[in-house]
Amino acid sequence: MTSHAEYHKDYQGAKIGMWLFLFSELILFGGLFIAYSAFRLRYPHEFHEASGELNAALGVANTVVLLTSSLTMALSISALQQARKRHASAFLSATIGLGALFLVNKFFEWSAKIHHGLYPGSAHLMEREPGQRLFFGLYYSMTGLHGLHVVAGVTLLSIMLVLLVRDRITPDDFVKLENSGLYWHLVDVIWIFLLPLFYLAA
Repeated sequence: MTSHAEYHKDYQGAKIGMWLFLFSELILFGGLFIAYSAFRLRYPHEFHEASGELNAALGVANTVVLLTSSLTMALSISALQQARKRHASAFLSATIGLGALFLVNKFFEWSAKIHHGLYPGSAHLMEREPGQRLFFGLYYSMTGLHGLHVVAGVTLLSIMLVLLVRDRITPDDFVKLENSGLYWHLVDVIWIFLLPLFYLAA
């Protein structure tokens, strides 16, 4: 009876700790969103022109990738709760693969922009208006920070997959996987806000 109570307490503590962490992440990105909005109000025309140089189709495609990964993440947890370990592992592997696909797409997108001289500090970008320089500075800062969160998420989910295969995560003890899923959903939600700010602002 005592061990069960202790387990329940630890479970709730882990959930509360994760929600507090996610809240701190929302504060971080919230500050960046506020900064973006302030600069957007100051340089509406320049932001409009700079946004038109981003690949909106690729941004939307990456959104579909992340939304699908949120679905597979949820299906993985649901399958584990139903003691379907093989399905849980398959859905979790799919989530990891989709996260990796997002990073590959982002790599090619950044490479194309850098190839055209559109990166902070470049001679080509310095010749442009201040508002456009700010736009691309925010673009690289915010999407880059989000990309680091995706890398962290893919790494975390890969560890969860190993633990799942080794039966360290079970239908009776899956709080680690559930918390990892919450983190991954946050990564997806942040991208949903980044999409209209940068890719659809033209």
